[in-house]
Amino acid sequence: MRPRPLPPDFMDAGGIFGNSTHNGFAQARQEMVETQIRRRHITDSRVLECLERVPRHEFVPAEFRDRAYEDAPLPIGEGQTISQPYIVAAMTAALHLQGDERVLEIGTGFGYQAAVLACLAREVFTVEFRAGLATEAAERLARLGYKNAHVHCGDGTLGLPEFAPYAAILVAAAAPSVPAPLLAQLAQGGRVVVPVGDVENQDLQLVERSHDTFRTTMLEPCRFVPLLGAHGWKGTAQR
Repeated sequence: MRPRPLPPDFMDAGGIFGNSTHNGFAQARQEMVETQIRRRHITDSRVLECLERVPRHEFVPAEFRDRAYEDAPLPIGEGQTISQPYIVAAMTAALHLQGDERVLEIGTGFGYQAAVLACLAREVFTVEFRAGLATEAAERLARLGYKNAHVHCGDGTLGLPEFAPYAAILVAAAAPSVPAPLLAQLAQGGRVVVPVGDVENQDLQLVERSHDTFRTTMLEPCRFVPLLGAHGWKGTAQR
């Protein structure tokens, strides 16, 4: 199946700050993609185009807006971070999205990864453990026009079985192992990208399903905040 082109309604929202600011953010995004993503051998043209268009500066706290396109994660409050742009690109590219998928994301944060996925897939369901972040992300995604991104608050390690199966699942927090409920909700031929390890250091893993067999490929070292929940670093999900 040939990948669907990016939909025209997912456009840069930076213009609400005025033309000069808009142009500055657009240039920063292009430089980010060229120096941080393309030069690190991410070649998926749809992923690259999406990262050039999604306004990352809208998904960071106001005090970090001028640092939105740096080659680093940034704090978003409540002990959470927005991932480094390269990691967002690498995880997204590993899913090989074609445009018609239903995708599950675990760990919404401020909503940037969800916006990127919504730009590339038919429908995105994203789960955030912290109620305040979930509410803010839902409002932000709606304001920016990502109508196919649906935010839920809850224990992401349980997934969202009511909307399964998913062609792709992305976990944006570090798990001690791949949560079994997520594997159960993965469609045949589907892919999960998840950082697995201890609370300090992890390896990014790609898990692919074929019937009841799951093949794991190690991608690269990484470091994420811990995944909380029944199948994460907490025995019980507490908010």
